[in-house]
Amino acid sequence: MRLADLTGPADLLSLTDGQLDALAADIRSFLVESVSKVGGHLGPNLGVVELTLALHRVFESPKDTLLFDTGHQAYVHKLLTGRMKAFSTLRQEGGLSGYPDRSESEHDVIENSHASTALSYADGIAKGFGLAGAAHRRVVAVVGDGALTGGMSWEALNNIGGAPDRPVIIVLNDNGRSYAPTAGALATHLGELRAGRGGAGLFENLGLAYLGPVDGHDRTALERALRRAAALDRPVVVHCVTRKGHGYAPAAEDADDCWHAVGTFDPETGGKSASGGRSWTAVFGAEMTELGAQRPDVVALTAAMLQPVGLAGFARRFPDRVFDVGIGEQHAAVSAAGLAHTGLHPVVAVYSTFLNRAFDQVLMDVALHRQPVTFVLDRAGITGPDGPSHHGIWDASWLSLVPGLRLAVPRDAEELRTLLREAVAVTDGPTVLRFPKAQAGPAVPALRREGGMDVLHEAPGARVLLVPTGPLADPCLQAAAALDALGIPSTVVDPRWSVPVPEGLPELAARHELVVTVEDNLSDGGLGARLLRQLSEAGAPPTVRTVGLPTEFLPHGSRTALLRRHGLTADGLVARVGGWLPQAAPR
Repeated sequence: MRLADLTGPADLLSLTDGQLDALAADIRSFLVESVSKVGGHLGPNLGVVELTLALHRVFESPKDTLLFDTGHQAYVHKLLTGRMKAFSTLRQEGGLSGYPDRSESEHDVIENSHASTALSYADGIAKGFGLAGAAHRRVVAVVGDGALTGGMSWEALNNIGGAPDRPVIIVLNDNGRSYAPTAGALATHLGELRAGRGGAGLFENLGLAYLGPVDGHDRTALERALRRAAALDRPVVVHCVTRKGHGYAPAAEDADDCWHAVGTFDPETGGKSASGGRSWTAVFGAEMTELGAQRPDVVALTAAMLQPVGLAGFARRFPDRVFDVGIGEQHAAVSAAGLAHTGLHPVVAVYSTFLNRAFDQVLMDVALHRQPVTFVLDRAGITGPDGPSHHGIWDASWLSLVPGLRLAVPRDAEELRTLLREAVAVTDGPTVLRFPKAQAGPAVPALRREGGMDVLHEAPGARVLLVPTGPLADPCLQAAAALDALGIPSTVVDPRWSVPVPEGLPELAARHELVVTVEDNLSDGGLGARLLRQLSEAGAPPTVRTVGLPTEFLPHGSRTALLRRHGLTADGLVARVGGWLPQAAPR
């Protein structure tokens, strides 16, 4: 049977071994060809082809619940559950999600891409099935070895192993890495198991049966192990050893794991398309390495993403001063506070969306102790094709609640370098820098610095004040030129440090009829909301409006398209200002 003939998981049951082997090869070819056109998580999915086939032959989805942690390894699952024809729209606006999506299929249960959550979901679903008298329905969590470095996985294992009469099947997809090689003592233990040295005491001591290690590319062996696990009728770990990129040489042989997530590429040669320009991540990485050479007290931490957040160069230059804590953002924040306590200045580089998991630690373990920790948030704002779980649209709102914290948003590469150095010079509390997943773009020069802000544009008799955060300065300058031409003179200022509100901004705002903050973040709790509160407390404010993002889970799509949809472009700003200015209070 060809992949194109498959209508659903039930079709797999009648296939011979030869037909299944041919189907596995067909799936790999299809994945390479499809992802080469639109980008996506290729390496993880090439590594789970046989495993996913075995899962759907042994278990009956959706009666049995299949959970994927993280969801980036679910492409094969999507293909086997009837979504092949939609793959040309993968991660495109209005198209197929790059993660499980309940709106797409009854076979998708959790829409997770934040790791270490599936075991807790499995525990809860198994409890629910038991209470409903449906304990015959199996609950299977496919967990990457990287996800087991997250603390919540161990909270869940503590509960799952403590209930021997509640069967949960944990399929440990062990490929030795998440993005980077899996860190810590768990990685060492799994390595010993893969090598056939030592017993499975770690899992067995928690009350879990252990089966394996099993060759994750031997479908027959996988099916035997999964059927045995189901027959045990108790919590069990099935340890499957796989290889990311299996079956496609460019991905399988890449030691840096850059095929974990890829853009477009040539499927014949593996040659990747040039991105054009220098990314914010690359600018940060280069400046961190220079800073490390000048400041021996600067150390770096990340959570299983050394390469994606730009710290690989720093790690090569200063291997003893970089710490990959695994998928443990909470631990990263508190460990950084401990490092700061000893007189060092830690820089914690993570994706914006993942720092959400460490709110309490930033608040109570860093800020309360006034520890000088710098958080650098990559993928802040609208991220693009990874969708709602990856958009970094919450950080600037919740971080503004943290007493003593300062947050900056650079508008260009030079400002990123400058603001990073300003951040690590702070000694009395936490600092944050945020930037998007994008190219840094051209320099945006300032006319002058005033009240802690950079004045970027100033027309005589300005009626409108535009206050962009970070790289939104460029569309604001374009909008200002258009407004000037329409007879609506304007001022544009970059606040640089947007938390707290720059000291000179309220006074400057009061000299304009209309103030518009432009933010790649939620409008709720953003700079505009905080500025309006200050102005209201001081007396009659001017009209303040925010062009930002709604308090919603935004879909996947290109960053450009989503910014346009929410008015965060020059044309969108001109239209908004034209609609608001007639309602502005007279000067």
